[in-house]
Amino acid sequence: MRKLIRFSPTAASPRWRSKANLETLIEKQFYVLFYFKCYPTFDLAGILFDSDRSQAHRWLHRLQPILEAPLGREMVLPERQITSIATFLERFPEVDRVIIDGVLRPIQRPQDKARQQRTYTEKKKRHTRKHLGMSNQDNRILLLSPIKDGAHHDKSMLDNSVIIEHIPIDIPIHVDLGFKGLEEEYENIEIPHKKPRGGELTPGQKEENRMLSRERVVVEHAFGGIKRYRAAAEIYRNRKKNFNDRLMGTAAGLWNFYREAA
Repeated sequence: MRKLIRFSPTAASPRWRSKANLETLIEKQFYVLFYFKCYPTFDLAGILFDSDRSQAHRWLHRLQPILEAPLGREMVLPERQITSIATFLERFPEVDRVIIDGVLRPIQRPQDKARQQRTYTEKKKRHTRKHLGMSNQDNRILLLSPIKDGAHHDKSMLDNSVIIEHIPIDIPIHVDLGFKGLEEEYENIEIPHKKPRGGELTPGQKEENRMLSRERVVVEHAFGGIKRYRAAAEIYRNRKKNFNDRLMGTAAGLWNFYREAA
């Protein structure tokens, strides 16, 4: 990489630098992949790549769509919505079951009080935004819903989408108790038994829950794969509108690409 860290007084002061540029395709690829993997501040990225923070910011937003494009050509980006059963079967012909769950992304505490309430997640004790993710048995992210504030309940997000309606009836859909009630609306829902108030689950129900848990753990592994990229795991700092949503989609595409190449 051209002009990596330069420990000198001139390197700390942008006015003494020559105009920084990422001249080759390899340099551009390295920069955007480095950002996704390590998630440096733009101040640090500027030091590492011999530029100022504003230039580092511009590079990221110019190069992220360029990274996204080949992932789309390789068909590893997650779907953002499914429009019909035919589309599902065409896009995922080898899928024999799916797992749906919510994935949270921490954000900085909003200054607006109303937005604080919309983004605060009681379970995590922090402010978040949320996607619904759908994976298959091979830990691949098939779908990532548009991002919502973290206070949205998993089932309400699913009710306001058209995901379930476009999954064939013969494909089992594994969910957790955050989607309680869904099994009364669709025949192919597999959900754990909920412990009755003041009672206990039977040994048979406990065993069924253990079996479902073993089936569902793949979606946690898939979400963990996305969060191998620190840009998708740490507190979101970027202020560009809707970039959080695009960043998570690209990170999911990188994980899917890794799974296919492995």
